[in-house]
Amino acid sequence: MSNTERNPFLEGNFAPIREENQSENLEVVGELPAEINGCFVRNGPNSQFDPIGKYHWFDGDGMLHATEIENGRASYRNRWIRTEGFEKEREAGKALWTGFAELGDPKSPDGNPFKNLANTALVYHGNRALALWEAGAPYQFSLPSLDTVGLHDFEGRLTHPFTAHPRVDARTGEMMTFGYSPFPPYVRYSVVNPAGELVHTTEIDLDVPVMIHDMVITEHYSVIFDFPFTFRLDRIAKGEAPFKFEFDRPARFGFLPRHGDGKQIRWIETPPCYMFHATNAYEEDDDIVIVGSRLAYTTALAGGERPKELAPGEDGQGRMHRWRFNLNSGVVKEEPLDDTPSDFARVADALVGRKNRYSYNALFEPGQDGGVGDVPLFAGLARYDLDRGTKETHLHGPGRFGGEGVYVARPGSQDDGDGWVMTYVHDEREGTDELVVIDVQDFEAPPLARIQIPTRIPYGFHAGWFPAEQLRSQQYSSASG
Repeated sequence: MSNTERNPFLEGNFAPIREENQSENLEVVGELPAEINGCFVRNGPNSQFDPIGKYHWFDGDGMLHATEIENGRASYRNRWIRTEGFEKEREAGKALWTGFAELGDPKSPDGNPFKNLANTALVYHGNRALALWEAGAPYQFSLPSLDTVGLHDFEGRLTHPFTAHPRVDARTGEMMTFGYSPFPPYVRYSVVNPAGELVHTTEIDLDVPVMIHDMVITEHYSVIFDFPFTFRLDRIAKGEAPFKFEFDRPARFGFLPRHGDGKQIRWIETPPCYMFHATNAYEEDDDIVIVGSRLAYTTALAGGERPKELAPGEDGQGRMHRWRFNLNSGVVKEEPLDDTPSDFARVADALVGRKNRYSYNALFEPGQDGGVGDVPLFAGLARYDLDRGTKETHLHGPGRFGGEGVYVARPGSQDDGDGWVMTYVHDEREGTDELVVIDVQDFEAPPLARIQIPTRIPYGFHAGWFPAEQLRSQQYSSASG
């Protein structure tokens, strides 16, 4: 990009850091609960070289930031995920790929227009820690070292891109995933068994390619989202962005039996909307209930002005919403749960696909409307009680911004309201960074502990908590290659 062209994703705490660091015996303000033993890891974009082309926040090389906690003491390290594209650029000493805003570069190395960035999210399954990016296969890494193990293609059985948001059923041990494509078949869906073996893949028929960032599961179903944020390559020839929100198309929720054939999917339509991140889903009587951050529309990767189709008061921010689908009648009931913008919701891992009571969401900085000029800043966290319809808030303070809040259950607890929430927080005024630990039973109080991180942690995407037993049980004879 031009040296004179301003890019907010290369400034301030969005700007990448260029060093890998490691620090032991970190200062802790407050006291870490003795039951917390494991590793908090957050993924995010961090370009190793100055970018070429129109850099978007989604384009940075994946970098992991980990804080390990053991017996009340904490250490920190950060490491790049050393993907094949990362290594090619390191060898060249410069960036070789453009990014999403320009649909990549077909003249890039190996003819691949996109570099697998592995920069979005994390999952632990089959005794493997995986870094995820929705346009390619996962990369395995080790804990707590963060060393890259390699590309993980499930012994060659993975035949499609792998979403950044697979869903793991803690009761069965299965992991459900999908991948979308601009070319038919537009969606493929897969199931990975508890041992980490990909055992089922099926195609799901759509009439047009769409961008699908997330999915949900219930005890018996996987739900695929066909929202009207379409991905039409023929728009490029007209000088338009390939992504566009089409208000004349409905939103569709597809209910597929977990091990079913794609032809068995049952579609139910709702008014047009979008959802980057769903909170959870579960079965209740004859209904399937889905909760998530509903957007009236999105301009992500598309650009453009505020659409004329928006009703007064509508914008591009996500707000907590509940859908109730009756698969017998096809009737759907919708209700907004809050008018405060929030996203990046997390629930207890043990309750994914089952009824949960609490949702822990990141709260946007007031004044953002989701337009293309906005950079996402999270001023705090919300704790939604979905049974009572109430909300508690934990604000980080003036000039302090955090990220996704990860729920960490108290060991042995069966309750999704008995534990802690963790997130990294950056102080824009002081230039300092912390990992904060919040007691969910006193959610609005100051953090129980603030672990002082001696290096800057750029704003990023999704995080995960890996308890000590997972650090001890990792498997490295993986299907990597």
